[in-house]
Amino acid sequence: MNVPGAPPAPSVHWSRSLRVRLLAVTLAGVAVAMVLAGLVLSGLFREHVQQQFQAALQLQLDQITARLEFDAQGQPVIAAEALSDPRWLKPYSGLYWQVDAMAPDGRERAGVLRSRSLWDTSLALQVDALADGAVHVHEMPGPQGAPLLVLERTVRAEGVHAPRWRLMVAADLQVTQAATARFTGVLALSLAVLLVLLAAAAWAQVAVGLKPLQALQRAVQDVQEARASQLQGSLPAEVQPLVDDFNAVLRRHGEVVERARTQAGNLAHALKTPLTVLDNAASVQPPTDEQELAALVREQVVVARRHIDWHLARSRVAASAHLPGQRTALQPVVEGLVRVMNKVHADRALDITVAPPPVPLFFAGEAQDLQEMLGNLLDNACKWARSAVRLQAQLLPAGSETAQPQLVVAVEDDGPGIDAAQRAQALERGVRLDETVPGTGLGLAIVQDLAALYGGRLDLEPAGLGGLRATLTLPAANAH
Repeated sequence: MNVPGAPPAPSVHWSRSLRVRLLAVTLAGVAVAMVLAGLVLSGLFREHVQQQFQAALQLQLDQITARLEFDAQGQPVIAAEALSDPRWLKPYSGLYWQVDAMAPDGRERAGVLRSRSLWDTSLALQVDALADGAVHVHEMPGPQGAPLLVLERTVRAEGVHAPRWRLMVAADLQVTQAATARFTGVLALSLAVLLVLLAAAAWAQVAVGLKPLQALQRAVQDVQEARASQLQGSLPAEVQPLVDDFNAVLRRHGEVVERARTQAGNLAHALKTPLTVLDNAASVQPPTDEQELAALVREQVVVARRHIDWHLARSRVAASAHLPGQRTALQPVVEGLVRVMNKVHADRALDITVAPPPVPLFFAGEAQDLQEMLGNLLDNACKWARSAVRLQAQLLPAGSETAQPQLVVAVEDDGPGIDAAQRAQALERGVRLDETVPGTGLGLAIVQDLAALYGGRLDLEPAGLGGLRATLTLPAANAH
């Protein structure tokens, strides 16, 4: 499916196709399995036929041995009519027997007795070191070049010095070879048909298995063409986690866009008031006292700059919050802020004390954001304190309420404090509870907003020193 007006999708090389890869791997595995199965089954069948053929030939050798007799001169005699198989009498029937004389010096006299089926030929089997009664198996060419399976054994007439005789029984192997060839051909054809069926099944499996990806592609196109805000549709359990993660990214993107729009609107609204004041002051004819106008301009510029700094800080935190690997040591930031506050409020001789934590503490965020939050809290405490400001920090381990450790920093002063009814109002942007104290009314609001972006919070409560206690809770980072 192509988007109207969009350029055609680029062709995908076959090596990058998931369908081709799955089919290629499946077909290669099935083909190898079919070949191995064919070789094993053909070998087993050949071995089975060979064993059956040899067992039948062993019975024939036992029959020949049982019918072997010796005359008065010690010569072997086998009555042809005593043998039950008519193939012994048919020339070149494929079933043969033969008796050879074994001389003491190792030489032999072949074909002393032989079956009529051998006609005018004899079996020329090499001399073999054979114990009495033992059976050896050989393959050799026989009459008319036919391959034969030969079983041989030696026997001895009664008496210690009686001569030894070798009995041989041979059968044509062409019958077994033809049976094996027929079985191998049928087996190969069957395995080929099976391979085709398995290939069709693999293609159907891949087509059915990858079909949900087409639904996923359509869902992505719906999002791209603004027909849906998130991926929708019934997808397999293996794909659903990917869809959930992608939808989470879309939600996060939507939140960032909405937050950017809200911050732009808030910034425009916040700058509108000081710009209006400056415009009205500049429009007065004749101009008022120059010192009064200069003070007004400076005041409004400070307000405008404070608003800009606030929104820039929110934008920076919104972009960097929850990024992995961020860690800021608490102690260096606090020590630097205390030095600044001692210089800024040197004329008031405030006693700013910091209770050292038992272990080093770390904030899971950027140092600039931690300085912004703690700086506002310390500055606010110093403005309202009569003589003392105290800061202490602790680490709350992860538990049932929080999934990760929490860094808790408390800043309190001995000032007049804030009534319970006014604490929520003090956290609103631009609200100043006492106009006699310099400020813009943004300090606590900035701290609350920045903490919320990190998943933390700011709580106001009465302090043990008698003034206000501001407790800042932020995500903590591991010390290692």
